[in-house]
Amino acid sequence: MNCHQCGGTIALTDRFCEECGASLTTNPSLQSSDNGCQKCGAPPSKIDNDRYCIECGFRQVAISNDRIELDFAANFAGASDRGRRHHQNEDAIALKILDPDTYIFVLCDGVSSSQHPELASRAAVTACIEAIAIALNGDRAQPDNAIEIGVQAALQAVSKIPIDPSSSIDPSSTTIVTAIVRDNIATIGWLGDSRAYWLVPEKSLQLTQDDSWMRDAIESGMYTAAEAEASPYAHAIVRWLGADTADDGVPNLTTFAIPSNGYLLLCTDGLWNYAPDPAYLYHTLAQSPAPDPLSIVRHLVSYANQQGGQDNITVGILAIE
Repeated sequence: MNCHQCGGTIALTDRFCEECGASLTTNPSLQSSDNGCQKCGAPPSKIDNDRYCIECGFRQVAISNDRIELDFAANFAGASDRGRRHHQNEDAIALKILDPDTYIFVLCDGVSSSQHPELASRAAVTACIEAIAIALNGDRAQPDNAIEIGVQAALQAVSKIPIDPSSSIDPSSTTIVTAIVRDNIATIGWLGDSRAYWLVPEKSLQLTQDDSWMRDAIESGMYTAAEAEASPYAHAIVRWLGADTADDGVPNLTTFAIPSNGYLLLCTDGLWNYAPDPAYLYHTLAQSPAPDPLSIVRHLVSYANQQGGQDNITVGILAIE
């Protein structure tokens, strides 16, 4: 989850934001509980007069996810935006720096066809980044193990979101892409179609491969790329995090040795749908009015909205210099 005042990452149990000091329990602009518990999804009837959820104990915090910006360091920033067509932001982002040289990203895109996708993405980023940080700080687990631990924590958090079992709508679910950068090695894990890119002037790369119907159809030889892209199933995902996850939520993993100066970018499909080609995405990034990551993420979000903003847009960037 994120601070209502500065957008910084907060734990569900925090009383004050560590980034800006804002109170997370006495905010006078506290929203009504019409939408139920922000943590566990319990119905409004479970919120008492003091804004505590009698199911999980969480006190409701005024948090608007329509637009969030995270400016963690001169080289590390992120943003999430509702876009122009969705009625709410079902994406979520968390960033964290450990020590002076370990960077953690987690981005999630709640599956709109599931119950409470906005809760799924928020629960997943919070659980994942906390579990990764504990794993890396505690027994100095290797980054790939830490990502597996983090994704499992995210799966457990999403699976605990209360749902209506009589509904025909799928249980709460979300995509996830996460990365740990340490000693110029990026370790990346993902489920679904949120992506990671390495962006440089000479040879930009897509570092992840979508868990999607389109990719499977093309790789099987059943469809050409053009035919698959024209299909109504083109953007259907075949793996995700949720109570109905079929394969225990084991993430895809890859490592990338960072060869030079450049940008490691993670994003949801609200951005890459408008710039899927790595070279074109770098070209778009390079049009930013300033080279710092916060200016770049603002520029990329603005670009996606200018193209139509059909989906929620979330971007995280680490500049390597």
